[in-house]
Amino acid sequence: MSTVLIYTSPARGHLYPMVDVALALRDAGHRVVVATLAAEGRNLEAVGVEHRAIAPAIERVALTDYRARGTKGQFEAALTAWAARAPHEVTDVQEAYDTIQPDLAIVDANCWGAAARVESLGQPWAMFMPYCLPVPSVDAPAFGPGFAPPRTPVDRLRDRVVWAAMHRMAAPSVGTLNTLRSDLGAPPLGGLPDLYLRSGALLYRTAEPFEYPRRDWPDTVHLLGPGLWSPPADPPSWLAELPRPRVLVSVSTELQEDGAIIESALAGLADEPGSIIVTTSALHPDRFVPPHENTRIVRFVSHAAVMDEVDVVVTHGGMGTTQRALAAGVPLVVVPWGRDQNESGRRVQHSGAGVMLARRALSPERLRDAVRVARGRTDRARAIAAAFTEAGGAQRAVKILAGLRQPTAPRVP
Repeated sequence: MSTVLIYTSPARGHLYPMVDVALALRDAGHRVVVATLAAEGRNLEAVGVEHRAIAPAIERVALTDYRARGTKGQFEAALTAWAARAPHEVTDVQEAYDTIQPDLAIVDANCWGAAARVESLGQPWAMFMPYCLPVPSVDAPAFGPGFAPPRTPVDRLRDRVVWAAMHRMAAPSVGTLNTLRSDLGAPPLGGLPDLYLRSGALLYRTAEPFEYPRRDWPDTVHLLGPGLWSPPADPPSWLAELPRPRVLVSVSTELQEDGAIIESALAGLADEPGSIIVTTSALHPDRFVPPHENTRIVRFVSHAAVMDEVDVVVTHGGMGTTQRALAAGVPLVVVPWGRDQNESGRRVQHSGAGVMLARRALSPERLRDAVRVARGRTDRARAIAAAFTEAGGAQRAVKILAGLRQPTAPRVP
């Protein structure tokens, strides 16, 4: 039996997609320790997985990118936070190694310091990616703005310009990280995309055709389909009473001040047939007024428990909710609010499994119209659900990890 350390950033949207791999490794006879949010210890221990709380100093470095103006400001704010966590992660992951002595580590793509320390040890390790992969490709658009795949020379020129701009924006944070990596004896990164190709395997939690098909996938990137674990929960007692079609409206579990999505949905769908289910997550439910008796507004309900019983999902475009809906064959309306959400929204639109509605275009009327269109795209959502299943998931991850040796990382294509 070997010991495996799974190390995540302080976000449930990064922990939950890897719990299925933790359980599969455990069932294969390995000892698995998941280092993550302190508050998630009870959920992990309840399913038989060892929990180690990450250092409080890491959790104290909050993502405040939602306060920044524009895509550029949000991107730079997120990079600054990840770079600020990195020194704390170095100490924390070293303490984990000293304590549990893992034979293999699997590190969150947002844990820059942990990845640097693990790489410097020269032992087998993997990285996992729970959101859209920001690595250049001849077939995929530049990461960030939510472009469709390039089709013309003008599109490809556009993508080169955007990648160059991203490289410049990331340079201060990458420079800070390279200083830390140098102190640890890890080689420097040529740019942010290089970070994701340093390990022996990148466990990418999605699959084609939701992800854009590429001819130039790096050999270390493995598309597994999404990780859909969530804490066990029963459907709420009121769900069966609500008439169909049922629209689930969901916003970010990490504060993004995206309440306008809920407000537009409640107003736009007030006169539509069926019912509305709203989960407010980081926002207080008392902010919102139900338009009729077939509306339920709650802070939280398990999406895993209700997804098979809804007909359309309206969301900010977080990968967790987006892929859970698609895995259940449920079409979406995505209103990207920041971070990587333009990318997930565009993939929904491009795959034909739903509608992307720009934040600046959000209104009750446009959202209502988008829901009407999305309801006709169930067949494409079901096709993606089948592709997710065929990707292999956690069982395929176990086989990949079993073959890891000391990595010789490729460079960015």
